[in-house]
Amino acid sequence: MNVTSQIKQPIFKEMELFEKKFYESMTSQVALLNRITYYIVNRKGKQMRPMFVFLTSKMVSEGIVNDRTYRGACVIELIHTATLVHDDVVDDSNRRRGFFSINALWKNKIAVLVGDYLLSKGLLLSIDNGDFDLLRIISVAVREMSEGELLQIEKARRLDITEDVYYDIIRKKTATLIAACCALGAKSVIEDDVQVENMRKFGELIGMAFQIKDDLFDYTDEAIGKPTGIDIKEQKMTLPLIHVLNTCTSKEKSWLINSIKNHNKDKKRVKEVIAFVKNNNGLVYAENKMIEFQQEALSLLDNYPDSEYKDALILMVNYVIERKK
Repeated sequence: MNVTSQIKQPIFKEMELFEKKFYESMTSQVALLNRITYYIVNRKGKQMRPMFVFLTSKMVSEGIVNDRTYRGACVIELIHTATLVHDDVVDDSNRRRGFFSINALWKNKIAVLVGDYLLSKGLLLSIDNGDFDLLRIISVAVREMSEGELLQIEKARRLDITEDVYYDIIRKKTATLIAACCALGAKSVIEDDVQVENMRKFGELIGMAFQIKDDLFDYTDEAIGKPTGIDIKEQKMTLPLIHVLNTCTSKEKSWLINSIKNHNKDKKRVKEVIAFVKNNNGLVYAENKMIEFQQEALSLLDNYPDSEYKDALILMVNYVIERKK
């Protein structure tokens, strides 16, 4: 049994029902929209985010999920899907999870409108059912994700990013949505704000580790479906590179910045930058930081009684930093 199946085991029934509810939550009177949403549903990813929702809700409540939990999971997945559709337009990307992206098949205009539609369906699902506490958690995540993306674009232009700014970017861009999943899972079944915040922090820490792992893939040669050096080509400043920029000599720093600014399309030069980052402990440093976030996340589960849901969450945290793609 693969790791994802093991994680899903304690919430297998919930995930099956969730898939039906998720598809229903996207339906429309417009045939074109239904054709596109059907395409989206049939090319789903690992569904980590709804898994976080169900596992946290069951862990904090000793096995309870309710209609609010399902709605919360649907809203998160609707909003996550909307951001992916918009991201593919922004990045001019033609592939998503090995399939054609929405913008590749139906063009940018339709892709943007579909993303907007999914976003509004998510918000209305909460409003129509009076889940205003859950809506607040989700709305904060949407705001922060937009801020994170724009902050990254702003800093990439100047290449003056510090480690603290990098953490701020990835916290907003990636970690905030996983934090929302875990807070939402807890909030859907209990009224204890301390525990809800504990779960939010847990999700945020996993999200930080998850993004650092993603950034490390840019420096590995494994077949991960993502070309190596792509972050350098796009002038994205990630942790391995930031650390090396902060620790190398001023001459080396000038060469690095010049390489990223003016030679980022030169394959040979990009390879030289990757080798330089590896040789100057950029990867080791980033891996150690990733493990720090992972260990801090695990420590937040210590106060919860042992259960299959807690075990699955621990497995999920470890999977985030051990995955091969």
